[in-house]
Amino acid sequence: MHPIEAEIRQWLDDIVIGLNLCPFAAKPTRAGRVRVVVSEAREELDLLAELQLELARLDDTPPEQIETTLIAVPHLFADFAEYNDFLDQVDGMLDQFEWSGLYQVASFHPDYQFADTLPDDAGNLTNRAPWPLLHLLREDSVEAAIDSHPDVDGIPDTNIRKLREMSDATRARLFAYLARGRS
Repeated sequence: MHPIEAEIRQWLDDIVIGLNLCPFAAKPTRAGRVRVVVSEAREELDLLAELQLELARLDDTPPEQIETTLIAVPHLFADFAEYNDFLDQVDGMLDQFEWSGLYQVASFHPDYQFADTLPDDAGNLTNRAPWPLLHLLREDSVEAAIDSHPDVDGIPDTNIRKLREMSDATRARLFAYLARGRS
């Protein structure tokens, strides 16, 4: 297993599932239906081509085999603003290939920052990952998850509150990967 894939899987286990930030992540992860791809792209066009291939793979593969895909992007987007701008191209690709309504792309970045927050706001940790990630989600799966949860709208606020109430020491231990830096 690629070391970056191992880091992403550890993040899934320890943070996303361990802190229950996404109540829908445990089942497909434990069933081996989460694909992690480490992109070698060093240019945005190359990453868009990889994204297109991964979306086509999801088209061709039933969710019982691959529920979702995480694309780690180690060679691009050290800057969160550049990453965030790139997401417009991702949305354009979804529209261009008529994948809007079939798939959505969730975003995670080591420096993720929600609008109207300070960089060190603990709430930003909900979307911070060891590497820039593009999380490819099937709309049908998202809708089923939403239908099965009693308070899906409360999840973000619950997560932000949980992280803000955590001690500084606990946050430092859990999110130590953010301090390591990337090469």
